[in-house]
Amino acid sequence: MSDDIKITTQRYNRFQRVVAQRQLDLTVILENVHDTHNIGAVLRSCDSVGVREIFVLYTEPQLQHIDKLEMGRRTSSGARKWIDVHFYTDAESCFAHVKSKYAQVLATHLDAEAKTLYDLDLTQSVALLFGNEHDGVSEKALQFADGNFIIPQMGMVKSLNISVACAVTLYEGLRQRRANGQYDHSVPFVEAERTVLFEDYLTRHEERLSGKNVHRKNL
Repeated sequence: MSDDIKITTQRYNRFQRVVAQRQLDLTVILENVHDTHNIGAVLRSCDSVGVREIFVLYTEPQLQHIDKLEMGRRTSSGARKWIDVHFYTDAESCFAHVKSKYAQVLATHLDAEAKTLYDLDLTQSVALLFGNEHDGVSEKALQFADGNFIIPQMGMVKSLNISVACAVTLYEGLRQRRANGQYDHSVPFVEAERTVLFEDYLTRHEERLSGKNVHRKNL
């Protein structure tokens, strides 16, 4: 590591603690969430509960020309630097990637078989799929979901901002996983994978990576 970007012992230990508590089997998929401020807010929630990566999928025709997402540091409060964002405009490619790493996809969608958030088991390997506030998750994306859920709401206006809905869901996941001991250092995990992640964080610190631009993976 270069002399002008030395890492302090406190920072080094913090990396170790954060990596040890990363939930490598929990992720978020955002479909057609246009506002990068909302994406930035989701990133902050994801970092807070220990999510390592998220997926952004654009399926609407008017979004197919977009080659990259631009997110400023202020929007994500620095979380973008520590969370990988995978950007897709092809649903098949996106969900193939997701399903290669996560056991199930649960979508926020109301149907006859939808469960409430608080009836879900979020201690298992899962990708949480959210659509935008206006249209929800598309029929195309729902084809890849293994189940649907809703967030109970008691007010007159039953519509949460996407970043709020995501935060509520993730913190229910955090509650369940804490109760299950999944944030404890003693919980077995894939040591090699966490070692790679720790070394990656050291590199990001050294190179001062901001992660402002995210290029799509399928052209």
